[in-house]
Amino acid sequence: MNSILLAIILVPIIEIYLLIKIGSQIGALTTILLIFTTAIVGIYYAKYEGLNTLRSGFIQLSKNEAPAYEIISGAAIAFAALLLIIPGFATDVIGFLLIFPISRSFVFNLFFKKFKRKKKEKNNFIEGEFEDIEDDNDR
Repeated sequence: MNSILLAIILVPIIEIYLLIKIGSQIGALTTILLIFTTAIVGIYYAKYEGLNTLRSGFIQLSKNEAPAYEIISGAAIAFAALLLIIPGFATDVIGFLLIFPISRSFVFNLFFKKFKRKKKEKNNFIEGEFEDIEDDNDR
């Protein structure tokens, strides 16, 4: 099964479960206020980190270096802001992990290690030489 389709199905189920469990413990109004608070704080911090990433990217460009990490980091911050807008606690946790620079670099390192490992496994190729032979009948 496609992992994106699985995520589309599982994420709302997990969010509803967590909202019911947490809401039964702390109350409905408190749960709603907590969801709005995490969204507002998260979006504000995403804006702050996004501007820092943009500033760092311009510094890299002024040094004639490619701002590759800043581009990936900016995309992760935008995705984190989207996750923080979606109401729920699981998406908020993932969003905050992607917003904070320390945890974001940790997530990047885990992802790139997995990617490098897969990339090394896929380098199966066969070397060989060929010679183009033209026949008189092919003309």
